[in-house]
Amino acid sequence: MATMPVGASRPPYHSRPGRPVVVAASLADLRGPAEGTIELPLRLFWSSPDRSFDLARPHMARSMYETVLVEASRPEDLTAYLDGDTLIALWPDLWLPRGVRQAWQEQHPALRPAGVTAA
Repeated sequence: MATMPVGASRPPYHSRPGRPVVVAASLADLRGPAEGTIELPLRLFWSSPDRSFDLARPHMARSMYETVLVEASRPEDLTAYLDGDTLIALWPDLWLPRGVRQAWQEQHPALRPAGVTAA
């Protein structure tokens, strides 16, 4: 296993090749809707003509959060559509690329599994 030299910065995490992960500086910055029906813009969700998600339905809430976390290209995508408390509650059940999960858990200890510390 390779180690990084002291003072070297970690390369950015990616949600997929060529797409760096965007991480909110603080979970408190995430003040998006926690209830209701949300319609994501086409740039975030293009795989269905119906881009709306009913947050009262757990599987739809998880799907929307997974989509925004993977597809966000700027911090405003996160702050407009994600809620910090909801993210914490959904986090253990989200299916995310490894780079997305690592980047968010490194930045936000509240998202780490119990007993896990940042590397």
